[in-house]
Amino acid sequence: MSRAVRQAAGQPAAPVERVVARVRRHARRLTIPAVLLIAVAGGTAYGLSVLAELWQQLAVVGVAVLIVVVGVLLPYLAWLTRRTTITTRRTIVRSGVFVRVRQELLHSRGYDVTVRRTWAQSAFGSGDVRINTGHERPFVLRDVPKPELVQAALQELMVESHTQIADHRRAEQSMADGDTIAWGGR
Repeated sequence: MSRAVRQAAGQPAAPVERVVARVRRHARRLTIPAVLLIAVAGGTAYGLSVLAELWQQLAVVGVAVLIVVVGVLLPYLAWLTRRTTITTRRTIVRSGVFVRVRQELLHSRGYDVTVRRTWAQSAFGSGDVRINTGHERPFVLRDVPKPELVQAALQELMVESHTQIADHRRAEQSMADGDTIAWGGR
């Protein structure tokens, strides 16, 4: 049912879903691949200048390409393809290089939001945000930059979602009771 039809029927319009934040894992995960890329470039240049045989130079280039693909390109793609989107209604986690996985959590289903930080995460200003939904496994946003800000935003959105649901239920009940009018009430 469209918004205009709902408003004409007397039903309250649902608020528009807006994107609050888009978050990726902390970029420090790319430090080792970046250092590896620099080391492979230097090692390859040195190997090509020292080795005289063509097959040896081709072997050095082949090994360098393999190391770059496995040690640099795949971790970068894994970091790039995992994204968390927080909207006013839900949290969406998309991930996967070859197989795409999408998880959603409605804010109305979240109960508890906590932040867990290791010493390395504390040093870089990141942490894991855990959303306890009452199931066996919590919904975890791993290695998020500024986790306290994400936690505060999620708690605010969950409270807002719960109040909107309560208001919507009250409005439905009042519309159902609105068909009966007490005598002399108009």
